[in-house]
Amino acid sequence: MKSIKLYIPILISAIVFAFSFSACGDGISHEDTLANWKWDKVEANPAIVKQGWTNVDSVFGSLPAYVNVYLSPVKVTDVANDHVIAYVAVADMKRATFGVLGNVGWNDAAQGFCGTKLNTPTEFYNSSNGLIVINGGLFFEDSGFYYSQSLLYKDGTMLAPNQNYYSEDWTNFWYPTIGAFIQKPDKTFYTTWTYYASDGTDYSYDACKKIDSDTPETSAPDATHPSKGTALNNTNVLNGIGGVSVLLHNGNIMDTYKDEMLDVSAASSQPRTAIGYDATNNKLIFFVCEGRQMTKGVAGLTTAQVATILKALGCSEALNLDGGGSSCMLVNGKETIKPSDGKERSVLDGCFIK
Repeated sequence: MKSIKLYIPILISAIVFAFSFSACGDGISHEDTLANWKWDKVEANPAIVKQGWTNVDSVFGSLPAYVNVYLSPVKVTDVANDHVIAYVAVADMKRATFGVLGNVGWNDAAQGFCGTKLNTPTEFYNSSNGLIVINGGLFFEDSGFYYSQSLLYKDGTMLAPNQNYYSEDWTNFWYPTIGAFIQKPDKTFYTTWTYYASDGTDYSYDACKKIDSDTPETSAPDATHPSKGTALNNTNVLNGIGGVSVLLHNGNIMDTYKDEMLDVSAASSQPRTAIGYDATNNKLIFFVCEGRQMTKGVAGLTTAQVATILKALGCSEALNLDGGGSSCMLVNGKETIKPSDGKERSVLDGCFIK
């Protein structure tokens, strides 16, 4: 019995020594690695899981503790579709980094804000060192140039503003304010509506301009119209991405696609990409859903349904991005949904979390 009493503390000491040696004996601090470990019984976003979303981190390889990925339930509360396939990536912005992607800018030869090359989300992923990548805003091609229709700010510099007019016949014009998702220098986020004025000022408004689609307009927004505008610049914008339809603003569902006047088939079921912000918990959310029967029975979602889902997940701000064949989200380089083109579509810009 005495030998056993003496052996137990020696054995415990040996175990402690062995652990200490394996953690620190190589002379490298593992504090950050330990801080990023995901302990089996700790769920970072229990409110999301409670709504029936499944944590699928393990499907996508190694992720830091401040990023989690969830798959929707087949039927999402308050959403009418019979079958939904959607993913959200949720990042704690106390530790995560957000950024935008895209080689866009003013081109004198093209007389517009454009680029000369598109990238698939995988190409953006490979060049960004990001963990999560989604597609960004709208664009169109003309004569070898890819024109941005959506705002893009990177590290305080405007690469492109939102499109600042709408016309079907080049005779009658409207001048809508269009949605944007802005990261401020303090690293928090908000949605807004913007207009790029003729004097080169990019104005931000706290509400969407109301449009009468039956009456062409003769004047454009400015510093005081449709409300007081805030000039966007590197003092109040760190990064930004544009899209069509502010879904949430100050916690309220907006879905302003009609007044933003760019066609994203908002009222029909489609693949969708969106970006949202939970201001209460300082968490950024990337959203993507499958559609167009890439999986039998999965039609997609309307923008109103996406807004409802993101609000239920805790977002107070959210913006709809380009959808349809462009919709894609990669986690550690692996696709989440099946892209509706059957493969990734090349796009002009995107966003990442790392």
